[in-house]
Amino acid sequence: MPDLRLAGLAVAAWLTALAGLHLDVRRTLLVAAVAAGLAVLAALHLLGVVGRPGRAARRLGWIVVAVLIGVVCGGAATSSRLAVRDAEPLRALVEERAQVTAELVVRDDPRPVRGGIVGRPPTLLVRAKLVTVTGPAGQRVTAPARVLVLADDPAWQGLLPGQRLTAEGRLTAPRGGDLTGAVLLAAGPPDRHGGPSALQQAAGRLRAGLQQACAPLPDEPGGLLPGLVVGDTSQLPDAVEEDFRATGMTHLNAVSGSNVAIIVGAVLLVARWARAGPALAAVLCGLALVGFVILVRPSPSVVRAATMGAIGLAALAAGRPRAAVPALAAAVAVLVLVDPDLAGDAGFALSVLATGGLLLLAPSWRDGLRRRGVPPGAAEALAVPAAAQLACSPVIAGLSGTISLVAVPANLLVVPAIAPATVLGVVAAMVSPIWPFGAEVAAWLAHWPAWWLVLVARYGADVPLGNLPWPGGVTGALLLAGLTVALLVAARRPVVRRLVAVCTVAVMLGTVPVRVIAPGWPPKGWVIAACAVGQGDTVVLPVAPGRAVVVDAGPDPAAVDACLRRLDVRRVPLLVISHFHVDHTGGVAGVFRGRRVDLVVTPQWPEPALGREQVHATATVNGTGLVAAPAGWRYQAGAVDLVVLGPPYPMRGTRSDPNNNSLVLLATVAGVRIMLTGDAETEEQQALREHLPPHRLRADVLKVAHHGSAYQDPAFLDAIRPAVALVPVGAGNTYGHPNDALLARLARGGARVLRTDLDGDVAVVRGPAGLAVVSGGVDLSRTNP
Repeated sequence: MPDLRLAGLAVAAWLTALAGLHLDVRRTLLVAAVAAGLAVLAALHLLGVVGRPGRAARRLGWIVVAVLIGVVCGGAATSSRLAVRDAEPLRALVEERAQVTAELVVRDDPRPVRGGIVGRPPTLLVRAKLVTVTGPAGQRVTAPARVLVLADDPAWQGLLPGQRLTAEGRLTAPRGGDLTGAVLLAAGPPDRHGGPSALQQAAGRLRAGLQQACAPLPDEPGGLLPGLVVGDTSQLPDAVEEDFRATGMTHLNAVSGSNVAIIVGAVLLVARWARAGPALAAVLCGLALVGFVILVRPSPSVVRAATMGAIGLAALAAGRPRAAVPALAAAVAVLVLVDPDLAGDAGFALSVLATGGLLLLAPSWRDGLRRRGVPPGAAEALAVPAAAQLACSPVIAGLSGTISLVAVPANLLVVPAIAPATVLGVVAAMVSPIWPFGAEVAAWLAHWPAWWLVLVARYGADVPLGNLPWPGGVTGALLLAGLTVALLVAARRPVVRRLVAVCTVAVMLGTVPVRVIAPGWPPKGWVIAACAVGQGDTVVLPVAPGRAVVVDAGPDPAAVDACLRRLDVRRVPLLVISHFHVDHTGGVAGVFRGRRVDLVVTPQWPEPALGREQVHATATVNGTGLVAAPAGWRYQAGAVDLVVLGPPYPMRGTRSDPNNNSLVLLATVAGVRIMLTGDAETEEQQALREHLPPHRLRADVLKVAHHGSAYQDPAFLDAIRPAVALVPVGAGNTYGHPNDALLARLARGGARVLRTDLDGDVAVVRGPAGLAVVSGGVDLSRTNP
């Protein structure tokens, strides 16, 4: 039985620090003071000064004291940091959104923010520590608070942790929930004060050498290998990153305790093979640990990973999980007290839980598998990732709002490839400054196991029903944690184990295979699909197998790319952008991701300029032609015949000119007429109705304009008389979309209404009995227009 005596103190310190990040200094100190008073009273009682407790009460009482001491320590440490974060002089500048000059120390590598414009340098997020800040009136404030810098200038790209600099910009308020005191919107390049430290320069040379050694490799394994070794995902293709996320393998792209355990474990094996004594082996492992931290840069996340990895390695090497569990608890407590910001960090939680699963669950699972005849190596290979995945699943579910059915199998399949890819990648980095050719050879050898990881992620992401919906946030995490603990406790009984096994097999047989055997997604005979891309539009019209016309790109590249991959669209002969609002243009790079796009059609109305620039830059970078289509422009390919109906003339002075100058398209796919209205509002709809005869507006399927907003012309809808109405809309949006009265009107007119916020990806299928509506491969209803 593992020793859990320090666990109460560590968990209490952790939870108190987490609560303190969402409170102020006074409330956090009050919690600590109350806990201190209770701890003193409990200790006096246990020592016999106040009353005489029994043996059982004494044993339980000291656990309670430890928990209260954890609350005191966590509250005291967090309140001291909150006092710095909420210092009045800095808070005043933040509330004024003052233009300031700040002296900073970089804390971590600059990281690009998702969703930038193709062809432009990405917006960078830089974590820094504030030294001094000078306000607009010349007031100078010294406050060692944490700051997030958002910068567009490319000069921020090459910064290294520990580097001092001065930057100008505007202060704004952070989101809260951590120790960040302000966000600095940088107005230009930083003014660097000297160069980085020798340690950081050495790490930079090794990382650059690894990137250079991976340059000749194919994009996918070549971009993945630096992520496996040092957490550098700057060259990782977005499609691979999405596949890793869908299969629960994203932890492989970040430096974690497993990286440390692999590297130091390899050194330990070599030391034992060379018959080195325990002292020499410990020294060699320590040097390897220090060297690896230097390689990946000693940022707080790396120090955390090194701590967790060292604990897991100590347990593995010593074979004493009873000693390792108190060490884990002590490490958690120390790390949280030194840096309370870790209490709210998802990476920290995943590291601790994965290490805890390794220590508490994996040994018994491994032994159980061995007793059932599984070879020792295979038993450990199965038990370790399964235990880590189970321990981390509540946090992952809370963050993503899903439970992955493919995460455990995918992580089991990649176990044999992780260690060789990581070790060979480290070898490539280490020899790159002195032997570039040797580094390229090592990287070439490492890219083969990296290819296996890419393939597992790719096919795992395509498994039907691979991710099940689950409540997100703290509620979802606590719910799954409670169910997990209950199952672990109940599974000690053989009857419960058999019942769980039977239920699991029944669920798998009743869900996943049915989806595989059924026609699946996309459904046979589909004529239009509306993608669930959030609060935005992406509509797909099939031209031929693997080819489709795409109308609008939604707000997020990853979302539109994922939908097109689900539809097996490998080439886009035509991409239509109905108008330049970001919810229709933000994901344009995702349409081009791994696909050839032959032509891009845009409206003649040029606003908003940002969306227009985004579309034009993406097309230019990819060598794709652009056409600003007028009314009457026509396109034919395969099963698709498409014509631009409007706007009939430039619309000016309306409620929203960009919306009312949306391209309105009438497409005919396999004989089914489809009206695609972009975000056209009342004014453009009335103009179309006035300029076109009624039969030109008649359609079987309507893509409802502007996410189902209330700004619709009833006579325009009556002229279309659709049998099916598709509403692309984001769940929980703040715009009130879709409008309930509009949906009711469409339903009264005989339309079958589908919403992507409720139904996910939706498609219309033409069959012998008429039109069918399908959601994610499930036939919802049929209608005969």
